[in-house]
Amino acid sequence: MTNEQIQQALSSRFGDGVWGFEETFGIFSCYIKADLNMDILRFLNEEPSMGFQFLTDITAVHFPDKKDEELCIVYHLHNLVANKRLRLRASVPISRPDIETAVPLYSGANWMERETYDFFGVNFVGHPNLVRILNADEMNYFPMRKEYPMEDPTRTDKDDEMFGRG
Repeated sequence: MTNEQIQQALSSRFGDGVWGFEETFGIFSCYIKADLNMDILRFLNEEPSMGFQFLTDITAVHFPDKKDEELCIVYHLHNLVANKRLRLRASVPISRPDIETAVPLYSGANWMERETYDFFGVNFVGHPNLVRILNADEMNYFPMRKEYPMEDPTRTDKDDEMFGRG
């Protein structure tokens, strides 16, 4: 299985629903439309010529400067027989961070989606138990979003004068 075969299969099946094909760090990747995520995942899993039956990871990335595409959901798939990895990226607006759950197709997605919800606030529609998994239930924010300063500006131990630069 080659990257060109994967690209051809996805492009012929989903047209403009997939784009931006590239290989970085040995992993072939592309962008997908968020509303097609389950159709694409199902095709990659069930189509015998594809065989991406192992879900390695689901996570998200917050891009605060990308209007209406602030949250990028990232899927890592693996074809164990061909030893081929594939990364899919789907973007959703932070004002409506909804994407369909992958749990019916990959049962291992259950906790991965809960963790992604817990840290980024992605709403996996149809998830059987989308509640916080690592953070406290009373948290009313999502700590991995880039919405807060990296350091507390009131801390004095980080001032340049403490390091002989003042």
